Amino acid sequence: MAEAVPEDLSGDAPVEKFAPNGGRVVTGLGAVVVVAMILAWATDPTRGTFWVPCLALVIALLLWTSTLRPRVMVEGWSLVLRNMLSTVRIPLAAVDEVAVRQVMAVRAGDKRYVCAGVGRSLRQALKGSAAMRARQQAGGLTGEFASDPEPELKPGMIYADYVELRIRELAKKDQARRGVTRYSPEAEALAAQVRREPAWPEIVALGASVVLFVVAIVVSTTSG
Repeated sequence: MAEAVPEDLSGDAPVEKFAPNGGRVVTGLGAVVVVAMILAWATDPTRGTFWVPCLALVIALLLWTSTLRPRVMVEGWSLVLRNMLSTVRIPLAAVDEVAVRQVMAVRAGDKRYVCAGVGRSLRQALKGSAAMRARQQAGGLTGEFASDPEPELKPGMIYADYVELRIRELAKKDQARRGVTRYSPEAEALAAQVRREPAWPEIVALGASVVLFVVAIVVSTTSG
């Protein structure tokens, strides 16, 4: 069994926050619905309709956890994948593979982690797959990550492509910094250090709002 590679804090630890994966239109429409529900109830708080603001609260929390919370970040040589109700922290040097399709998929050791914080539309995903097959047929892909010292977001470039290239480059830097290679026992030892943290504030808030909504429905039914 390979020994765990100690954390090397030397060098400048990168900190990057990648733009969220769209969802602005859905979030905007949802926010309008939530506000309309609350205003409608506030202007006429009829007896037995307290379930309306409770439902609005549930919808608001679902919008936050599903469209706004998911995010991909890099913090202190760790790749952070923030999903609806959990956050995964992966040492960058443990990243063996990374690919962005409709969601981001990262392989570290023998496990695969996904995050909806970055992704492509279905059309972009199909075009990306076709482009990758073309590079493979032309011999343009090797066992190593593509060599691009400083990927840049160029005009017309799909943002998901930039994120994928940037994370690959940061993974290469961390591997060089630690002196490990992909798929090596040392990389597997780092993969064992992956941490999954439940998003307790969101879990508690969402659970409490659902319970409140159910209680309001029951009270409304019994009182009616």
